[in-house]
Amino acid sequence: MAKKLKDYYDLEYLENLATVIEKQCKDFDKKKFFEGTKSSIEKCEFNQRQERIARSLHESIDLDYENTVLMFYKILGPELRGNSGAFSKGWWLWPIGKYVELYGEDYFDVSIDFSKELTKRFTSEYCMRPLIKKYPESSLEVLKDWSLDANERVRRLSSECLRIRLPWAKRLYTALEYFDRYLEILTNLKDDKDGYIQKSVANNMNDLYKEDSKKFYEIIAKWESEVMSKECKWIINHGSRNAKKERT
Repeated sequence: MAKKLKDYYDLEYLENLATVIEKQCKDFDKKKFFEGTKSSIEKCEFNQRQERIARSLHESIDLDYENTVLMFYKILGPELRGNSGAFSKGWWLWPIGKYVELYGEDYFDVSIDFSKELTKRFTSEYCMRPLIKKYPESSLEVLKDWSLDANERVRRLSSECLRIRLPWAKRLYTALEYFDRYLEILTNLKDDKDGYIQKSVANNMNDLYKEDSKKFYEIIAKWESEVMSKECKWIINHGSRNAKKERT
């Protein structure tokens, strides 16, 4: 039987994470961290494990948010190449992103800068969503810049964190509330040659269709009014999968 995703975050994982943090942070109480995690972690489902680990880090690191994040930079490790590897190499950083998601929304600059670096090693769409919800205009300005970034993982993040129906996350309606800016970001990405980015934009489109089909067709009409790349055609086709089902 294949190992379940949740089971990677087990007692051995806790030991390894504590060792990594202990090397970088003299203000880390490893005993307290284990007290908050070891007895219960294997009884928890996946999302519960992430939250339990993140909250225990918060309770066992005697630093304020900004200095905790500065310490997290030290454990990130090297950047991944391309857009793959999040779940084969960077997976162990998931509770770090959860920490930012839970505690970082009052620290826009610190959290958004860290999210950009985290996505280069793992992914950051979940810790971005509280920031987008609380600071939509500032976030969208950053995401517009990220949609043109040289790093493909950063470009993908500019799309993925805006998905209305991102799996394992509460629905986020910024795409509808700031539609013109959302459209600008997706338009910047519609010809991207990276397959992961194409899939993210297509998933955005599919989510949008479920919420507001008029806006969905507005985007398609705009893109089809211009000479379309094969990448844009693929995005429209894949992003229209629910629309096609309803027509058949």
